Amino acid sequence: MPRRLAVKKFRTALVRPPAHTDWRERMAEAERRAARDFAEARSFSQWRQVRAARRVLLLLLWTLLCIPIQAIAIRGATLWGRRPCITIARAYHSVNCRIAGIRVRVLGSPATTPDRPVVFVSNHTSWADILVLGGVLEACFVSKAEIASWPLVRTVARLGRTVFVSRRRSATLKERDELAERLAAGDSIILFPEGTTSDGSRVLPFRSALLGMVETGPEARHPPLVQPVSVVFDRLDGLPIGRKDRAHFAWYGAMDFADHAWVLLSRRSSRVSVFLHPPLDPRQFPSRKALAEAAYAAVDSGAAALRQGRLPEPVSRELHEPKAASEPRAA
Repeated sequence: MPRRLAVKKFRTALVRPPAHTDWRERMAEAERRAARDFAEARSFSQWRQVRAARRVLLLLLWTLLCIPIQAIAIRGATLWGRRPCITIARAYHSVNCRIAGIRVRVLGSPATTPDRPVVFVSNHTSWADILVLGGVLEACFVSKAEIASWPLVRTVARLGRTVFVSRRRSATLKERDELAERLAAGDSIILFPEGTTSDGSRVLPFRSALLGMVETGPEARHPPLVQPVSVVFDRLDGLPIGRKDRAHFAWYGAMDFADHAWVLLSRRSSRVSVFLHPPLDPRQFPSRKALAEAAYAAVDSGAAALRQGRLPEPVSRELHEPKAASEPRAA
């Protein structure tokens, strides 16, 4: 009996601090200190307006400098190949991130194969995803046709060899063939299968129709690899962010692009984590829908881990070796 009491007293001491320690007050003070830090980081300041104006000017000057250089590289692609175009585009986006105060943390590595291009599928929360992924991956974007009517942005997008899609039924075959030609020429593609932007707190279901240029099944001949990518903004002014602060980065709904960009550029710094999952082979999936579900499961689990401040776990083998189509799916 005395031994059991001693063990119980010892375990209680591990869980509960000594009586003279005012741990409740210490926890309350820590919460108040964190609240003051967040309030100070988000308070209005004239210096932030100056910072945003300076960054907008630098972004504009850097863009005007890169436009003629990239135009020359594209015109001379028949002489010296596509490599200069890809390198210049990646350097352009990477410098844009530095100017905007966005620090990029890359986890994993892009899939590199000499004979097979890669279709990178990622979640999408903001226009800033373009800068981040463009500076990390050597690939061209697939964008909605509305972007082709925006001043200056359309010029930058076309020089970045962006593929514009309208997602109309009448143009589906033509757009699919154009993407297939890009892949056959050796270009890798960055695709946002959600079809729109989210609020940053979740990943929307992937639309399998947007993967129409990827052939699936064992009969497919040299299809491109599909690599899921999870992108999460997890730091603002050096502080970790929670659910209520994710809307600061998310650009969705009826938000004005200029206002959102100005607020984001006025902050001192931000950090984004990019997790590159192991690539998926479309020949191991019976249909595009199964491939889209596997890519969604990888991106969703990786984004959830990054939002919680954890490192994502490697993709399970079930994503690479799907079950037979005859087996029933769990509800």
